[in-house]
Amino acid sequence: MIYKCWIVPAVFLLSIINIFSLEITERDLEAYIRGEYNRSSNYYGEISIVGALELQNHFKIRGGFAYGKNMHNTDINSFINTKYSPFSGIPLGFSVSYIYNSFPEYSTHTHSLLPLISFNGERAGITAGVNFRFTSFFYESPILETILSLHTYFNFIITDTLRIGMGFGNISDFMAKNLSAYSVSFYVSILFFENWSLINEVEFMQSGGDGLSTTFYGFSWRGGVKFSW
Repeated sequence: MIYKCWIVPAVFLLSIINIFSLEITERDLEAYIRGEYNRSSNYYGEISIVGALELQNHFKIRGGFAYGKNMHNTDINSFINTKYSPFSGIPLGFSVSYIYNSFPEYSTHTHSLLPLISFNGERAGITAGVNFRFTSFFYESPILETILSLHTYFNFIITDTLRIGMGFGNISDFMAKNLSAYSVSFYVSILFFENWSLINEVEFMQSGGDGLSTTFYGFSWRGGVKFSW
């Protein structure tokens, strides 16, 4: 049911309409293209757009939509995340994220609800929580799974115009994977013109973890721009 992919962006837009009475302290708009090679479907391409609003320096709403395709299948993803940072000067935050993934050709739909706690410092940070994932196949009753979700990052270089770092974990904006399906990524963000940033990221995906063994699953490149005002 392709039309369901519009539910999360619609909720995101309606939320924006109802919050204009609060002070908007930051706005972001991001657009990306992504290419991936993996052992399941070989080449995979994706385009995505992400928007965010920060309110009163304490509340942040972030959401996005992604459309991907390989030679035979379509992949439709969306997400919305609401985050509350109660302490000024302390990068501690509490958030709830909803992620929707679907493969229309297989009538497969996945709904992930993740309560998360995070500490996002300038140099390093960590986000952890539990993924309550509901998956249905061919209109059968949903299957519930509870999965530990984790993401960490470390920035090697931080300047006013350049940020270089790496990340590790099994969650991202559009995806909440199994515990043994994790990724290692390396990213570069360059502020090249006032509020415009150029972002590039290379990701290496692994699977497995039993007996301290891993299997290389694939790699991807993502590039795009971010406008903040």
